[in-house]
Amino acid sequence: MDGPAPKDLRPSFDPAVRQHRQFDQLVAFTQKAWRDSEPVRAARFAKVDFSSPDKYEKSIEPIRKFFHEEVIGKLPAPTEPMNPRTRELYDTPKWKGYEVMLDLYPDVFAYGILLLPKDLKPGEKRPVVVCQHGLEGRPQDVCNPKERTKYYNSFGAQLADLGYIVYAPQNPYFGHDKFRVLQRKANPLKLSLFSFIVRQHERTLDWLSTLPNVDDKKIAFYGLSYGGKTAMRVPAILPKYCLSICSGDFNEWIGKNVSVDFRGSYMFSGEYEMPEFALGITFNYAEMAYLIAPRPFMVERGHDDGVGIDEMVAYEYAKVRYHYAKLKIPDRTAIEFFPGGHEINGKGTFAFLKQHLEWPK
Repeated sequence: MDGPAPKDLRPSFDPAVRQHRQFDQLVAFTQKAWRDSEPVRAARFAKVDFSSPDKYEKSIEPIRKFFHEEVIGKLPAPTEPMNPRTRELYDTPKWKGYEVMLDLYPDVFAYGILLLPKDLKPGEKRPVVVCQHGLEGRPQDVCNPKERTKYYNSFGAQLADLGYIVYAPQNPYFGHDKFRVLQRKANPLKLSLFSFIVRQHERTLDWLSTLPNVDDKKIAFYGLSYGGKTAMRVPAILPKYCLSICSGDFNEWIGKNVSVDFRGSYMFSGEYEMPEFALGITFNYAEMAYLIAPRPFMVERGHDDGVGIDEMVAYEYAKVRYHYAKLKIPDRTAIEFFPGGHEINGKGTFAFLKQHLEWPK
């Protein structure tokens, strides 16, 4: 086409105003979708059987399967033998620590640290607490016997001092954006970061169950921050975890992801891997806790923890408390608010572990 380029002859037209109006419409649509999502999620659990914990557990299996396969994404079963390798890492007056590696697929493995009390007797069975680090964390942060580590307060080492067998797994959310690239590549394949984490934990549970001093009916989970995210998702999928404690993460999770009013929203952070497929209309944190039920479930919440605000946390937890009450097992769930921030407090949670694992004796 010859001649000069066309010119907009509207002297007062400002495209930035239209663009801003379109943006505001997208925001309004998303905020309304958030508000409308709660009854959609509730409908998924409307027909579960509350007549007894056993019947309830059977009735939620199709929902658990849906969560695993359609939301988190299910990897094929591991193809490699377990091939466990260990080496000594710690030696304290009360326990020894060992690094552990387990194979899953070619070039894919599970790694962690096992803490074994020194007073274990031949044939004695003890409960295990799987203690999970958070974002950019390492198992050593959980197990360090020489100092009370920042945020974690070496809670794995504290529990080992009390006589628990402790296992601290390495989860793959470290390396800054390197693991986020894994999430981005996995999503088009109907997978997510937690697809890999679930298989790693499944293999870890299988291995722990082979150890002579492990009571495989009493393997509990306790995680902080991204470990709290793990506490909501992995035990919801893997019933071998007998209870779960979510620390420094429990939230009105859909709002945490999409709110434009809450200062701690992921809308204002660089953690772009947080959105999960169709989560808004399928599973908030209450619904994930429904998949953990009737097993014991607890929330640990610091009043000044910036991941959320007490009001949002309490709102979402109230649904969990009501759910357990409907099952006539209100003693199997608890929440502890404490004066502090994003950290392991280890007071109410340790009591919760003692109550349900019956240890220390």
